Amino acid sequence: MKTAYHRKKQPEAVRQLLLGVAAGLCIEKGAAGVTLDAVAAAAGVSKGGLLHHFPSKAALLDGLLDDLMSRLDAAIHQAMIEDPEPRGRFTRAYLRVCFVLGGMAEEERWKAMTMALLGEPHLRQRWRRWVEDQSLLHAGTDSSIDCELVRFAADGLWLASLLESHPLDPGRELDLMHRLVELTRS
Repeated sequence: MKTAYHRKKQPEAVRQLLLGVAAGLCIEKGAAGVTLDAVAAAAGVSKGGLLHHFPSKAALLDGLLDDLMSRLDAAIHQAMIEDPEPRGRFTRAYLRVCFVLGGMAEEERWKAMTMALLGEPHLRQRWRRWVEDQSLLHAGTDSSIDCELVRFAADGLWLASLLESHPLDPGRELDLMHRLVELTRS
């Protein structure tokens, strides 16, 4: 009992654990299966500990989306830094992050979030706002119809990957990637 009081607290590690468990439950049981009780039990955390980080199911799902969007923003930003050509830079970065040969980073969490987005209107609204903000932010360099087409194609390829509905061999993936990158430059 005494050791519990001396245990080093790691709030970010607990928060990430809770988000990971919530994502796993969402994949396994759908968004309806993500209950506070189920997440706390699966994470081995008290319900009070869960409520300290996420006071409601909506806050937990918002936390998962925030975490993923933050990672997505950072990955896109890094890919943009590495691309010297301004025209279509955001679209190429979006493509490289979302249509990654061999699978997207955080793919399991994105799979869970996609399921949650389908069932939670407030999450869809937040995602729509992110997409709109990116369109406005990069309107000067990425507003061509080809760039828009590439982003839609990236979304379709991403969804097909998450759903495992259209398996592609690596050579075909690479051909698709090259063709889409070419479109960002036309």
